[in-house]
Order: sequence, then structure tokens, then C-alpha cells
Amino acid sequence: MRTPASLVQSFHQLLSPKRLAILEAALIGLVAAIAAVTLKQGVYWLGEWRLRETFIVPVWLLLPGVGLAGGSLAGFLVEHTAPEASGSGVPQVKAALAHVPIALNLRVALVKMVSTLLTLSSGFVLGRQGPTVQIGAALAAQLSRWVPASPDHQRQLLAAGAAAGLAAGFDAPIAGVMFVIEELLQDVSSLTLGTAILASFTGGVISRVLGGPSLKLGFNPLAHQTVFSPQQIPFLLLLGILAGVFAALFNRGILATLRFSRQRVRLGLPMKIGLAGLISGLTAALLPAVFRDTTNLQVFLTMGTASWQMTVGTFVFQFILTLVACSAETPGGLFIPSLILGAALGHLVGMAENTLLAGQGQPVLYALTGMGAFFGAVGKVPVTAIVIVFEMTTNFNLVLPLMIGSVTAYLVAERFAPGSLYTHLLELKGIHLELEAMGDGLWARLTAAEVMEKNVETLTSQMTLDEVFQAFSRSHHRGFPVVDEGRLVGIVTQSDLDKVAQQKLSGNALLKEIMTPRPITVNPGDTLSQVLYLLSRYKLSRLPVVDRRKLVGIITRSDILRVESDKLRGGPDRVKPRAEPSYVVYQTRSPATGRGKLLLPLSNPQTAQGLLKLALAIARERNYEVECLQVIPVPRHGSPAEATVNTTTSRRLLAQAAKQAKVWKIPVHTQIRTTHSISQAILEAIQDCHADLLLMGWKGRTSTPGRIFGDVVDTIIREARCDVILVKMGKGFAAMQENNSTPGQASIHALLHLMQLKRWLIPVAGGPNSRYAITLLPALVSLTQNPDICLCQVFHPSDQTHDTRILEQDAAFLRQRLQKPVTTVPVCADSVSEAVIDMAQKDQCDVIVLGASREGMLQQAIHGNLPEAIARHSKCTVILVRKAVS
Repeated sequence: MRTPASLVQSFHQLLSPKRLAILEAALIGLVAAIAAVTLKQGVYWLGEWRLRETFIVPVWLLLPGVGLAGGSLAGFLVEHTAPEASGSGVPQVKAALAHVPIALNLRVALVKMVSTLLTLSSGFVLGRQGPTVQIGAALAAQLSRWVPASPDHQRQLLAAGAAAGLAAGFDAPIAGVMFVIEELLQDVSSLTLGTAILASFTGGVISRVLGGPSLKLGFNPLAHQTVFSPQQIPFLLLLGILAGVFAALFNRGILATLRFSRQRVRLGLPMKIGLAGLISGLTAALLPAVFRDTTNLQVFLTMGTASWQMTVGTFVFQFILTLVACSAETPGGLFIPSLILGAALGHLVGMAENTLLAGQGQPVLYALTGMGAFFGAVGKVPVTAIVIVFEMTTNFNLVLPLMIGSVTAYLVAERFAPGSLYTHLLELKGIHLELEAMGDGLWARLTAAEVMEKNVETLTSQMTLDEVFQAFSRSHHRGFPVVDEGRLVGIVTQSDLDKVAQQKLSGNALLKEIMTPRPITVNPGDTLSQVLYLLSRYKLSRLPVVDRRKLVGIITRSDILRVESDKLRGGPDRVKPRAEPSYVVYQTRSPATGRGKLLLPLSNPQTAQGLLKLALAIARERNYEVECLQVIPVPRHGSPAEATVNTTTSRRLLAQAAKQAKVWKIPVHTQIRTTHSISQAILEAIQDCHADLLLMGWKGRTSTPGRIFGDVVDTIIREARCDVILVKMGKGFAAMQENNSTPGQASIHALLHLMQLKRWLIPVAGGPNSRYAITLLPALVSLTQNPDICLCQVFHPSDQTHDTRILEQDAAFLRQRLQKPVTTVPVCADSVSEAVIDMAQKDQCDVIVLGASREGMLQQAIHGNLPEAIARHSKCTVILVRKAVS
């Protein structure tokens, strides 16, 4: 049976890109509409059941009980199945559109639908339109996973899904598009608009056909036509000011209560939402029946007949209970509460005008204007607010009142509560979209021609394999374009050289027999976004840049990382001059007697002593030589080979390292390099000295936006073709730093006893780096006298299997190698990092040994990274291990 992914890929092969985009947009609109109608009908049916039961069961028992049960069940579902489905869902979509790695998929869509159905039908005073935005975007994101698409196109599909979700929720196709443009995407490119418009139109029309009108008003908009007159302008301005003030208070209240709930209320999500449902149910039970359903409130306020006491009560009721629900991160939207609050304010202003003008006022006009004004001020989307109310009423006489009220409310709200509410909600989670948008904008602005390396080393297809091997040995490049008569005919990489042995080719064979013909290429005008898409989709490290088959340059992942790094450090948008190779200005050599080589970059004199002693200990255990490296950065406008530098301090540090190594009787080589890029100099040193292992210090945190370990270490851990060990020095190193005496003939055990590295904690995950950390551990703990070793494996509560086979296998391996006891501890926790930190603090561990994560560093930068989180919050030493990349 064919999977949905294979079916979609078949369509992808049959249709042109433009036709496929039309099909995708229509499909997204259809699916979003079906989801929105299903949610609407489900809320209506369950809500009607709840109201009918109030005639049988006492309301003081039924309403709080249903609110508690429904809220708790929804919270349990969200917490244990899809935490991304909490809240309104709009902030998550906004973050995803800014390339923040937040999960949006079929699982999130289903959980969002069910949890919203439970909360709204249980009496929470929230809306379903915000959730339909996330549901539509999540379904579109799932589709984009089935269809290979560039990052730009995936983003456009997400925007189309969000637009379709809002359009289906409000039966307002134009408003769906406007909301995406005004709040979520800030992009008006032709493809984005076309996809979003088609998806939004499809979603709005199908939703109206299948489910009828989305919102119920207290009057017939076709029969009741409001009239606008200039004398209403002062009252409309007053309404705008009131709506802006209360909207600002509303936004600040949501942020304040949410912050208070997270910091002070020590309850799980099910209990929080259940408690909010209990409060909502108790409040509704004490008030008239009209307050028990948001649909009744909409009708009640737009009829124009409500008393001012009831209107004020509605406003207070809706305002407070919305804050209560939001403080618990209840699945549900803010659109409907905003509309009801605005209608209440507008109705009060309309009643005031009616009193002052002796019955000449129009409360209905002000109620509808207030809906748009309050909604626009809360979401900071005045144009969307105008369009939504207009599409609901189809009354042209409302356009001018809506413009006056909405713009005034927006300006006032921006004065007292600046910025988007959804952006502030993301900031509470540590997500700052400005940084993310910067990176995406940079990728969209820069082209391959601006970043590529123009001076490309090339080979010809007629070269012999012996000549090819010599070319690779002379260069630090891991691949070469193959060019004949100026035209690109292929590419050869180090992996292609494996074909020589597999095919048993002689050294006189020609390069064309092993090269990759017709390689993937890019044009000079292609954006970095397109380049990244091709690099990721085909798992490449470099792409030739061709202009009508003529090779004009080459672009690598390192080039893109360099540009992004320059921008994140606050550099200009223009591309800086490409870094030249580093240059060795000082070098000493010792006899090459080791079986391998350990490269040790030294930069900080305060940590150099501790890193050196650890490097020497590992080198003695493995019979390695040690290469100590000092890197001196020079400005990019000058050549490293011509720069004038002072090497006195660097040579003194290296001399101390050589003296220490002499006592240990370990060969130590030293070198000083000048460079434009520290990471590039280290990578070149690895290549030149054929290092088997790189040992570097790591401060355990970084202040550089968008980086996990920092600019240098991020690049090294990605690209170094040797084993890497990062060491964050904890309290155990303090004693060693203070004691600078040489060990003489003392044992290594005595040295490590000085370092106080006795209690070792090793989280087991089963990945290649985690496994490598286990195999490396005997060499590390053999340096410690009577080490206390504990292996732990963290299981998520949703994982019912708790398979500890990997844990027991690793423990058996260590017991056999060390002939010492090894403790195993399976742990059940939501967060791996928090569980490891708690264990380290509880057991007073001295060292935590981690395998580096296999996922992309930049993708993890938003939500945090496991090694970074553990190192940041642990006071002990943290050692991060990563196998050599192939």
C-alpha cells in the first residue's frame, strides 16, 4: 500500500512547479476547512450537551465539574503528547515561519484539535480561530514534509495553511490572507500571496458550505443596515481610545498572569488547566445563563438591547476569565474573547451616544466597530480587524467607523503596550524572532556569486589517479571540480577515491572513471536559501557555481556559516573578504615517536595549565604525541602571511607547555599561526599535522546569538575530521590550576586525584557519539584512583517500554574493561538535561561525560542544546565527546 508521502511525490513528478503550487494550496485549504468545521461542530454538539444537562444536574455541580474534567484531560493530552499545542497556537506558527524549529506536523494538529474541543466545550471563554491557524499551518507543514521543497516554499506552505485556518474559522478569506501578511509573515511576494490567497479562499468557501456561518450575530446584517454620520466621529474616537487602553491592559495582563503562573504555581499542565476550568465553571454557575456560552454572548451584545449593567458584567466576566485561561496555557484562541470585549465596549459607547443625542445613537454600529477596534489593538493587526468585521457583516457603512476605531485603538495600544502580543509570548519562552528573521533575511538577500570562492582549484578528467592522489595530498580541500576546456564535466571528492580500491584501478587510470559526472550545481544569482536547500537535500558539502556550464566559483557550507557568523556578530550586510589560509609564523618539532597525535589549541593562560595536564595524561595513556597550537587573529583586509604580530606571549606559553611535557617524557610539537579565522586555522592545523584527536577548552555557554558553543567551537565540532573532546572545567580543575607543581615521577593517578575527578556520570543515549564516549571512558577513568562510575539512561514518561538493553550492554563493557563496579540508573523524566543535572547535583558528581548531539547546531540554538544546557547549569566538569566526521 502506498504511503501519503509516496502519492504526493508521484504528483510532484507529474506536475510542473506552478501547477503543483496551485494543487498544494487548494489541498491545504480543503483540509484546513474540514478540520475547522469538525472542530466547530464538535464544540457545538458538546457545548449543547453541557447546557442541556444544566436542566437536570445542578449548575453549581455540573459546570465546575465539567470545566475541571475537560481542562485536566486537555492538559494531560497536551503535556504528554504534543506540548507545542498549548496556548492559542499563533505564536508557534509565527516562530515556525521565522525558521524556529518548533514542531508543526499531523500529531500537533490532531492534539490541538482534540484539546481545543475539550476546553471550549467545557466552558472556557476562549475561541477556536487561533487553534485553527495552528492546525492549518501544522497540516501544511506535514504536506511540506511529504513533498521535497525549498525552505522558502516550505515557509510559503506554512503561511498558506495559517491563512486557510483563519479563513475557515471566520469564513473570511481576505482576512486570512491579511493576517498572515500583517502579523505572521510580513512578506508580499507574488508566490506567497498567490498560495495564501488560493488556500484562504478554498478554506473559507468550503467552511461556509459545510458548516454554515462561523459567527452568529444578534441581527441580520442584510436587513439591518447601519448608517454613518460625521457626528459619530467623536464617539468613535472615544471608542478607539477606550479599546486601545483596555487592549493594552489585556495584553499586559496576559503576560503578567502567565509569568506568575510559570514562576509561582508549581502544578503540572493538567492541574493548571483543570483549575482554570473549575474557576470558569464556578463563575458561570453564579451568573445568568447567557454567560454559559460564548455564542450567546456574541448574539447578546450585537442585538443592541442589552442593559449597561449586563454589558459591564459581560466585559468583566470575559476579561478576567480569559486571563485565567491564558495563565494556564489553555488550548484556545484570543480572537473571540477580543471580539466580545470589543463588542461590550462598543455597546457601552453606543448607549452613551444614544443618551446624549436623545435616542439617535446606534449601539449595534458601535458594538461591531468595537469588535474590530479591540481585536486589532490586541493582535496589532488593524487592517485584518477591519476586514474580518466587514466580511462578517458585508456592510460598507461600517468601513469608515472601523477605520477610525481600529487605527485609533492600535495607536493607543502601541503606546501603552508596544509590540506584538505573540512576539512577547515567544520571548517568555526565550525565543527572540529578531535574530531568527535576521538570518533568514540574510539568506534571501545574498546570492551565491557574493559568497562563493572565485579562485577554484580544478582537475581535468584526463589526469591519472596517481596525479589525483597527489593533488589531494597537497591541498586541504576535500573535493575538486573537474573541468575540461573551461566547462564543468564532473566533481571528485575523497569518497570517490574509495572507488579506486573497490574497482581495483591502477594509478594510470583516468580521473573520469571515478569522478561524479553531471554534479548538482547552482547559478551565480541563486540565493543562499536555495543553496542551503540543495546542500541539505542531496547531503553535499560543496556546490560548483556555473554560468552556462562555465565554472565561475564554488560555495561550501563553511562559506555560508562564515557569512552568517559575521552577521550575527553585528557585521554589515555586505560579504566580508574571504579568509585566506592561515600562516605558520613559529614552529618547534620533537621526535615523532607516538602512534597518533593530539592537537591542543591554547588561548587562555588561565585554563592552559589544566588543559595541558589533561592532554598529557590522555597522550600517555594512548601513546600519542601532543601538538600545542597558538592562533593569532589578524584583520581580514591584510594577508596572514604579511601581517606583523608580536609572538612573545604566545611563545612563552608554548615554552611552558614544552617544559611540562618534557617532565612527562611525551613528545610535544608547538606552532603559532596567524589567521583571519580561528576555526579555519584549527581545521588547517588538524589537516597539516594529521591529528587523531582534538582537545579544546569550552566555557560551557555562549553569549553569541545563534550559537551553541560559540563561533569557533561550533565550526570545529561540525567540520573537524578527527575525534573531538571539549572540556568545560568545573570545580575539580580549580585545585589543579592552583597547584602548578610538576608531577615528576608521580603517577597519573596522583595528578587526577589533584583534579578531584572521582565521581563520573555518563548519560547513555545509544547514538554513535554516546557509544564512542563509552569506549573512550576507560582511557579517562583509568587516570583516576578508584573511580565511582554511574551510567544513566533517561526515558520520557510517554515511553512505556523502558528498554534498558543499551544501558546494560555499556555497563557490561565497562565492567569488563575496568574490572571495577559500574552503577546503572534508569530515570523517567520529561527533560533529559534537567534529569542529568539533578542526578549530578544529588550524587555530587565531579565529571559528566556526554556524546555530542547528532542534530544541526544552528537548528538547536533556539530551544537549547543538551550538552549546552547541562554545562550551563552544572558546576562540575563536563566532557563532550564527538567521533570524527566522515
